[in-house]
Amino acid sequence: MRLQDLIGLAVFEVEEGNEIGKIVDILLDSNWNITGIELESKSFFGGHVKFVAWKDIVAYGEDAVMIRSKESIDKTDADHIPCTFLLGKNKLKDLKVLTTTGTILGRISDVYFDQKLGNTIGALEISDGLVTDLIEGRKWLPCSDEMSIGENALMVPAMSEERLQKAINIVNG
Repeated sequence: MRLQDLIGLAVFEVEEGNEIGKIVDILLDSNWNITGIELESKSFFGGHVKFVAWKDIVAYGEDAVMIRSKESIDKTDADHIPCTFLLGKNKLKDLKVLTTTGTILGRISDVYFDQKLGNTIGALEISDGLVTDLIEGRKWLPCSDEMSIGENALMVPAMSEERLQKAINIVNG
């Protein structure tokens, strides 16, 4: 499943069946784990975000995400979130992917996780620009412990260029 597919999904509480909001972003840690979902917020001030921890998500599918109850919703300071997918100052989307030998592989366009493995990120979808994407397709890079998320780039091992695969083969795989 792709993180982009979760953005915009409705979030329902299982106990009452009430819709409590929509997902606007995904929260991640530096170990490539999804830690929670960020919900839309009515407040534009204060720097706080509403979120639900991953452990409080009961189920998720193509149409909705189910959480235990309204009590699962928490608030945190946006500055305390190590990494996000779409928004925030430490977002993965559109981050440059750079090898330790100085080769830019492209930019992160999406992130994949295996629903069977829980909340662990398995791979990144890399875009090398619109024209290249149209001609060659986007690439897919398996995640590893050797990758590190920086402020301006995702640093990957020198041999990562050889590990790139066509995204269509993985998705349809």
